[in-house]
Amino acid sequence: MSVSRNVTYNLIGSVLPVLLALVTVPIYLNLVGSDRYGVLAIAWLLLGYFGLFDLGLGRATTYSVAALKDADPQDRADVFWTAITTNVAMGVIGGLVLWAAADFFFDQVFKVDPALRPEILESVPLLALAVPIATLTGVLSGALTGRERFLEVNTVSVLSTSLFQIFPIVVALLWGPNLSQLLGAAIAARLIAISVLWWRCHVSITAGQKHRFVRSQARELLGYGGWVTVTGLFGPILVILDRFAIGAVLGATAVTIYTLPFQLAQRITIFPQALVTAIFPRLPTASAEERIELGEKAVRVLLATISLPILGMIYVLHPFLDLWVGTKIGPQAADVGTLIVLGYWANAFATVPYSWMQGTGRPDLVTKVLLIQIPPYLALLYFGMKEFGLMGCAAVFAIRCSVDFLMMWWAARRRLHPVPLIATMAAPLLAGVILSDVLSYWDPLWWLSGLVLAGIVGLMCWRIAPQELIDRARALLQASFGRLARRAN
Repeated sequence: MSVSRNVTYNLIGSVLPVLLALVTVPIYLNLVGSDRYGVLAIAWLLLGYFGLFDLGLGRATTYSVAALKDADPQDRADVFWTAITTNVAMGVIGGLVLWAAADFFFDQVFKVDPALRPEILESVPLLALAVPIATLTGVLSGALTGRERFLEVNTVSVLSTSLFQIFPIVVALLWGPNLSQLLGAAIAARLIAISVLWWRCHVSITAGQKHRFVRSQARELLGYGGWVTVTGLFGPILVILDRFAIGAVLGATAVTIYTLPFQLAQRITIFPQALVTAIFPRLPTASAEERIELGEKAVRVLLATISLPILGMIYVLHPFLDLWVGTKIGPQAADVGTLIVLGYWANAFATVPYSWMQGTGRPDLVTKVLLIQIPPYLALLYFGMKEFGLMGCAAVFAIRCSVDFLMMWWAARRRLHPVPLIATMAAPLLAGVILSDVLSYWDPLWWLSGLVLAGIVGLMCWRIAPQELIDRARALLQASFGRLARRAN
């Protein structure tokens, strides 16, 4: 199966839910009101956090199934049934813990209209039920990913997300915006997705094989998944800590100014994640030479495909934010945002060694690298915020992302081979950050500098890109021009 085709499937599976959310959120707000929607948002946040009771078994299942690519089918079936059994047990425990925590949180802590409180408390058992459903989805998807069934996984993902958004809207239209009914509709959508995933796992992995729980396999899965879980616990700290610190030191308005471009810049991660997810199942069985080739080609593909759009995003950020949120906070948000975008560009390359280490059975190295970064990041963040305000926070974030890539790559390969190539591309992007912040977009020099830098970055991307990527781009251009010519005739 072609890696580029798998990347395309992953991209479609990531982008479509985002587009659907843009359409459905206003409908939700209109049907259920801001109070109920806020409760639902908190409920999904709680569910996402308690998804950690998956204990990394989804990723561990992907790794183990991929490592058994050419093994006896019964071995893969053993991994599947062991992971499912362990996962269901952990999911039930997580659901019970969430039941107790959510009951206390919504009853004693969360500020809400008293008229809604009975609905919320009635919904808590359904929210607890959603935990094992969510963790089970991770293992089923992980098993199919290990067999490189990306089209199936992303088709089910889009189906699940669509039904997850649509079912509650239908329920609200037919029976009103009762929270327990809305949650029940969302759970029904997830159950449909699980049914489809289970069927595809049966076809691809378990058909004709015995149902066996293997203790030694459970220990291996939990050993691998444990490190993934620790990464899941501490990794987000490096992403969300800056906004908590800004809120505590600089205030709520500063959080808004920083968060607006941050949320836009986060979308940069869609393509790198789609690429490394497609590569991951090939790493456990690849030779050392093949892993090196996959890793270095992935870096070159990322450099060639995202650098020019990133430069465009850096320049467009100023007029876009002025138009979107107004000139009162738009210019400040854009100045901060250009550095955040540059940071996410650097962070894109860290996904390659991150996936490399997990795909070669060393998820512990990922966790250790993340843990090492937290203390100095805290110190630098405090210094940057105190001395330079929001710009200091954004600069520290960009530096941390760059250091993260360097540390991840060194931990994976014990060398920094692609660093000069990435640093060369970083130079015109950094120039874009400085010039787009210093010049006004009403100034002709702003447009001229953007065009010159775009030409430089475009030429560098063309020279860096792997030959097969260039051939594919040429084929697409020729096909596009061919269609235009036929229409013209």
